[in-house]
Amino acid sequence: MSTKVKSANDLPEKPGIYIMKDKNDKIIYIGKSKSLKKRVKSYFKDKHESPKTHVLMKHFYSLEYIITESEKEALILEANLIKKHRPRYNIRLKDDKRYPYVKIVNELYPRLNITRNITKGGIYYGPFTDVGSVRKTVKFLKSLFKIRTCKNMDGPCLNSQIDLCYAPCNDGISQEEYKKIIEKVDLFFDGKYSQIIEDLKKEMEEVAIKQEYEKAAVLRDQINSIKEVMEKQFVIFENELEQDIIAFSNDKDKAIMVVLSVRNGKIIGKDDFLMSGTENQESKDILSAFIQQFYGPLRTVPKEIIVEEEISDNDLILEYLSDLRCNERNSLRNNTKTNPNNTKINPNNKKTNIKESNLKEDSFDIKKGKDKSEIDNDSKVKIVVAENGIELRLLRMAAKNADIIRKQKRKMRNSMIELKKYLKLEKLPRIIEGYDVSNISGVLATGSKVSFLDSKPNKKEYRKFKLKTPGPDDYGMMREILQRRFKPFANHDKDSDDVLKEPDLILIDGGKGQLNVGVEVLKEYGLEHIPIIGLAKEFEEVFIPQSNFPIVIPKNNQGLQLLQRVRDEAHRFAVSYHRHLRSKNLEYSVLDDIQGVGKRRKINLLKEFGDIETIKKASINSLSNVNGMNKKSAVNVYNFFHNQ
Repeated sequence: MSTKVKSANDLPEKPGIYIMKDKNDKIIYIGKSKSLKKRVKSYFKDKHESPKTHVLMKHFYSLEYIITESEKEALILEANLIKKHRPRYNIRLKDDKRYPYVKIVNELYPRLNITRNITKGGIYYGPFTDVGSVRKTVKFLKSLFKIRTCKNMDGPCLNSQIDLCYAPCNDGISQEEYKKIIEKVDLFFDGKYSQIIEDLKKEMEEVAIKQEYEKAAVLRDQINSIKEVMEKQFVIFENELEQDIIAFSNDKDKAIMVVLSVRNGKIIGKDDFLMSGTENQESKDILSAFIQQFYGPLRTVPKEIIVEEEISDNDLILEYLSDLRCNERNSLRNNTKTNPNNTKINPNNKKTNIKESNLKEDSFDIKKGKDKSEIDNDSKVKIVVAENGIELRLLRMAAKNADIIRKQKRKMRNSMIELKKYLKLEKLPRIIEGYDVSNISGVLATGSKVSFLDSKPNKKEYRKFKLKTPGPDDYGMMREILQRRFKPFANHDKDSDDVLKEPDLILIDGGKGQLNVGVEVLKEYGLEHIPIIGLAKEFEEVFIPQSNFPIVIPKNNQGLQLLQRVRDEAHRFAVSYHRHLRSKNLEYSVLDDIQGVGKRRKINLLKEFGDIETIKKASINSLSNVNGMNKKSAVNVYNFFHNQ
């Protein structure tokens, strides 16, 4: 429970966290201390050494505190509260993405799924930051170990026929054998490829002795596939080290953090994160805040963490990390295991919660710390300052990556600033929507909407349209797309829980004519306040509603380059959908309309007779003699073409 105080002298000399608020009762800073009274009193000085503290105290209005049993418990609670409330003057890890997990479903014959939601039942590996890589990995594992994919085991499916599943639904594999396969999947996520190969070789020798050569061949192929995976990985150490290398690149009030994960002597992953609130902060404080917020019950703590300098609260954080690692290893013994880069978690784990009444009664996970004597040597975590050798090389590699990412992000922000200046926008165009149409003489007309967030494609907001407007009529088609996009805003109840996001800028692929259509549609739905422009491809001129003359932005300007990316992406998306519909249309045949004639019979009829005209002239006997046809289907074809 948090307690409000009027003076720092009223605070106890006990460990805990303090919560500083402004006059609007908004949390602006959260801190921890082993002595609340001593720490908070240090803020009430005439002069402050830190510029950040000076600014913080200008906005300070009231104070609350929560007492904890130990300084380590205060550290955990501080990290949880910072993640939740994101106070302005704290260093904050901006980890807003819902990263995917790989789930082994809790079933008799488990499936392997990708999910972003943790629920009861099953075992989870993750979180992973590279979605594309996770999909490839799961696809590889499913084909390698022939893991079932069907939800309902209701008979042999196509996968079993093409040898991608052992068909447990048809007793094609025993529970014991299938369990061994899932154990290999577990080893794969642990990065223990050598052990998988060793186990597979033993199995191959056993089945070869029994003269089960087909099984032996399958196991041989699995061994070769695992070896290929091992060859692609970058080997760093001869021994099986378990390390995270953490470096960062600072840019005013933000820092890009990069984590290189080394498991079993190989670099197996690189992740990057954004820390905000880093202005006027020392490197050791930024590293400390990141480690404190990055590691937790849902992320594996390695044996060693390599950094460029000693961090703040080093001993306290080491104790906390060792606790996490010890809990994780205990979970391993209880069949709740971890993967190499992140964590395999059991959502049923019970945790001790501390509640704070004045902060909306939210609960935060506080694990009971272990006595130092209870933590075995392998659970003790080291934070090592790299001074030479391979660790220093890897740290420099991580720092270089962080610097490149920081420059890329700055460039993206600069492009939005340039657009704001040239287009005289009221705010930074963080959300830009691009629209285009694609058709050939009005046939199979399609439209596209693409969305960019902070200068990057936001593909979950992409939309494609199959247009009904008769053509060729580019203006009419553009009108249809925009009406279908913005009509929901006119009927939207502002008091409802559903939130409709307006773009900061709309870009139409075209000149003044297409732009005028867009302006009319926005006016129709009362959305004239949304900025809209047209980008003509020939001279890369930008048209705005307020002027008959285009704006010419220099070709090397980052703002124009961003508009070109949005325009080109909208064009690509519209054209790709048009091509898809066109190829689908080419596959259509009049035979598709005949009852009893499916894809195979259609192909066989065309192979036999060559074209539709010859099929029309064929007799019932000739039709029934075609491979796959019978008397009934032959009569259907004959009657269709002779109107009987």
